[in-house]
Amino acid sequence: MQHDSILITLADDDEDDRLFFIDAFEELKINTIVNTVNNGRELLIFLNHPDTILPSIIFLDLNMPILNGIECLKEIKLNDQFKEIVVAIYSTSSSDQDIEDTFVLGANIYIKKPSNFDSLKKILAEIVTINWQYHTSGLNKDNFLLKL
Repeated sequence: MQHDSILITLADDDEDDRLFFIDAFEELKINTIVNTVNNGRELLIFLNHPDTILPSIIFLDLNMPILNGIECLKEIKLNDQFKEIVVAIYSTSSSDQDIEDTFVLGANIYIKKPSNFDSLKKILAEIVTINWQYHTSGLNKDNFLLKL
């Protein structure tokens, strides 16, 4: 099935963050379909379900119960079926170690969760309009951490 929409999945255990994320995309008026899951295990179940149309972008929180973002990122990158999916780390952490670890594990971009709704909309608009093929061809730590 062909979609004109950008398929997006958010894995985040914080219900308020999931609702803000959905509301931001609704206000942006970008043609998206947003799915959300509560943790990394739910994300992997979703991705591996035979009826799932794989998302273009996964926004992945790091600090989740059951299966955290680092563990989930490892699983995603080990599966050839998911290699074309852009993984955006979406976390409250600005730890150099988290940024380094997710860069090394193959995430495409690191986003520190913004503190207000307007910043969230600006970041999400930026992420979904990036030419990922170009962006990842020259990926280095300077362009890995999104700064707006």
